[in-house]
Amino acid sequence: MTGKWNYLPLTQQEQLIETELAKRYASVPPVSQLLVERGITSVEEADQFFHPQLKNLHDPFLMPDMDKAVRRLNKAMGSKEKIMVYGDYDVDGTTAVALVYKYLQSFYSNIDYFIPTRYEEGYGISSETIDEFARQEVKLVIILDCGIKANEEIAHAKEHGIDFIICDHHVPDTELPGAVAILNPKMPGSTYPCPHLSGCGVGYKLMQAFALNNGLPMSDLEAMLDLVAVSIAADIVPMVDENRVMTYYGLRRLNSNPNMGLRAIIRICGLTGKEITISDVIFKIGPRINASGRMQSGREAVDLLVSRDIADATRHARNIDQYNKDRKELDKRITEEANAILSQRIKAGSDKKSIVIFNKDWHKGIIGIVASRLTELYYRPSVVLTLSNGLATGSSRSVQGFDIYSAVDSCRDLLENFGGHTYAVGLSLKEENIPEFTRRFEEYVAANILPSQLKPTFEIDAIITFAELTPEFVSTLRRFNPFGPGNSKPVFCARNVRDFGTSRLVGRANEHIKLELVDDASGKVFNGIAFNKAELFDEIHAGRPFDICFTIEDNKHQGAHGAIQLQVKEIQLR
Repeated sequence: MTGKWNYLPLTQQEQLIETELAKRYASVPPVSQLLVERGITSVEEADQFFHPQLKNLHDPFLMPDMDKAVRRLNKAMGSKEKIMVYGDYDVDGTTAVALVYKYLQSFYSNIDYFIPTRYEEGYGISSETIDEFARQEVKLVIILDCGIKANEEIAHAKEHGIDFIICDHHVPDTELPGAVAILNPKMPGSTYPCPHLSGCGVGYKLMQAFALNNGLPMSDLEAMLDLVAVSIAADIVPMVDENRVMTYYGLRRLNSNPNMGLRAIIRICGLTGKEITISDVIFKIGPRINASGRMQSGREAVDLLVSRDIADATRHARNIDQYNKDRKELDKRITEEANAILSQRIKAGSDKKSIVIFNKDWHKGIIGIVASRLTELYYRPSVVLTLSNGLATGSSRSVQGFDIYSAVDSCRDLLENFGGHTYAVGLSLKEENIPEFTRRFEEYVAANILPSQLKPTFEIDAIITFAELTPEFVSTLRRFNPFGPGNSKPVFCARNVRDFGTSRLVGRANEHIKLELVDDASGKVFNGIAFNKAELFDEIHAGRPFDICFTIEDNKHQGAHGAIQLQVKEIQLR
């Protein structure tokens, strides 16, 4: 699908700021523009951006209810009550449980953890699980990455004398659960400076507050930032403010002395001895940890992440790697089946602005991935449903700029349960309600989505020439890491470039173009790769000039640090 290129020059006010920043970065002209586009308004802010400091993490007691949470946790430990750490079965939930359990367990023994299975207990917490906790004489549950809508279940827990501390980051409903404390930066009226923490990030803030309150050294907790970094990358929360600081130090930990369980996964991924990046977390480490909850039980992911024995960690890592291989096969098959259905709809003339698709035999643990793939392929808000425990259960994903939570919320009277955030929502409903849900969901999307949101848009950060791609500029660009939403990898546009004469088709089906490009202005030659653009090869190879939209990547295949490759996202022939 051909995308729209969107380039917005700096406003007059931004140009004034850029002029001041350019005095510091005169030798690398595009840098000052990139900083301004990220909301940086002074040299001091630029220094903080390029040199993240843990001292700049926010006071955790700025979060509403934090004092109540710490007070209840202290009471539980002082009275030797049994504490249960409970979390969701995805990467965010399992890393959160591992962090809180591992930190508290280092000096408190009457503590355990629990991860529900996707197929038996399902998302969130159930009354049956609470009954089991009562039998175990649990008095306090710290629930992570879920719980914000568990009103009935937490009321049931109160009847058993069990208190809850909720650490969640999903959008709250109008009626809140009766927990002792609700830690959620998205709470109505919250003025916490970083509203987009991951679930693990909220758990970290609770432990930070606990450590401050009890005069404990921060070094032990900071050593667990690798878990927070994995959660932030995998859950795709904004890479801004303290999320960026925690990820920066978490990546340093991953590359120096990672958690033993993560070390075992790193070895399985073939990343030992290599510089681990956010991309490695998103595409290699995160999916493996996620596969445990998708295919079997998320508990094994926590078992891995809290392991203190390398042989034990390696065993869990191998199991999880196999789950990931099984997940890939299912993912491929279900995506192909979904594509076949949607292709028939398109042939039949469907011009719907959304996708709702149901197959009772699809694997529940894979449908979120399939929803993501359909959204990428068709650029429509997508809901994928399957049958689980008598209900149609599904996951939804959205396109850039469209609030799918509001779309699902508009159909709430048809749903048994739902929860999530702007770009991803989980939901369940009775099978007989699917046709009406499909109709009303499409009605809402069609009325609220913008035409520009129905095709990919490439936001151009700067228009540059090859002459500006100097080693100093590329080196400075690396300091913009870690990348993520809110601090995306810069996208550049270079105009009037040509094939140097040596570009060629590559890939199993010759579907990609391995580019060697030169521009008229500098004469410099750069390597590039354009995935799935083979249909343009003949005109490119014939010497026709074109514009490219691209990011700058380290070329790990060339070995030497400093070698770069242009990852060409779009090509426009002139």
